[in-house]
Amino acid sequence: MAERARPNSGVSNHTRPGSLGLYLLLAIFAFCLSVATLGDSHQSVRLSKAYIEKLGREYGPQAKLRLQSWQQLIKSIKRDSEAVKLRKVNDFFNQLRFVDDINHWKKEDYWATPVEFLITNGGDCEDFSIAKYYTLREVGVPDSKMSIAYVKAVEYNQAHMVLTYYKTPSAMPLVLDNLIPQIKPANKRPDLIHVYSFNGDNLWLSKKGRRAEIIGTSDRLEHWVKLRSRLENQTVNSVE
Repeated sequence: MAERARPNSGVSNHTRPGSLGLYLLLAIFAFCLSVATLGDSHQSVRLSKAYIEKLGREYGPQAKLRLQSWQQLIKSIKRDSEAVKLRKVNDFFNQLRFVDDINHWKKEDYWATPVEFLITNGGDCEDFSIAKYYTLREVGVPDSKMSIAYVKAVEYNQAHMVLTYYKTPSAMPLVLDNLIPQIKPANKRPDLIHVYSFNGDNLWLSKKGRRAEIIGTSDRLEHWVKLRSRLENQTVNSVE
């Protein structure tokens, strides 16, 4: 398992890498192939006003405001270019707090839905990446152009997760990261060593920041399956 950043490590809560254990790499190959497939249906993250009001009553006015701001972002960037969508979504979520899973959820590794991330105003690297991924899908960025990438953050000697965007299938991907505010090509991020990546469909081994070899579907990742199930439960009947 990757060593966690210590509270007194000198790295701010906003920038520390997440808590993904290195054991996940082995889990890819060991995970049972009989895991139920959830399919490739588009899981919307549009929320109704009634649902936002309900969450506001449960989690407070600031949580309600964050959800409203998120939904307004989704509406406002629908017609923007993909480059603008990437920048605005990256900037929006990078405002949230970085919090280790063990402190935030009392679990070693928990992949939060975007709603959970926003109502609690915090999460670690996988939560930033997942929220950006689902938001960009909602505003029209094709799933085929994005992957959530499991990497090693060299400076911290820790496992980490980022979102990658491919303008074309053969392009050098852009990296959306909570460690830095800038979106940079993967070959300009020597501080990250790519291990594997996945999206709603597939699971790839990575090489020099690129998808190198498909080794199965993303349903082989247990945390991803559980996340998608919770997301389905949270958003069902919530769209106006």
